[in-house]
Amino acid sequence: MTMIIEVDLPGELPQFRLPKAVDERLQSLLDRQDSGRPLSVSEREEAEGLVNLAEFLTLLRMRAERISQ
Repeated sequence: MTMIIEVDLPGELPQFRLPKAVDERLQSLLDRQDSGRPLSVSEREEAEGLVNLAEFLTLLRMRAERISQ
């Protein structure tokens, strides 16, 4: 199955990043996990979702950069 997603690219590519507060939350969760303090199930799911979103935004930014060249 193929899915096509059409995205209007913003004028500035840095917009393809997590908002500062969301990025800080993700870093807080990852730092806590890295320090050996366990995350709850909901916190782990939240962190996984935010990592997936960050990776997706990075992919969009890279593709947009390639298209704009």
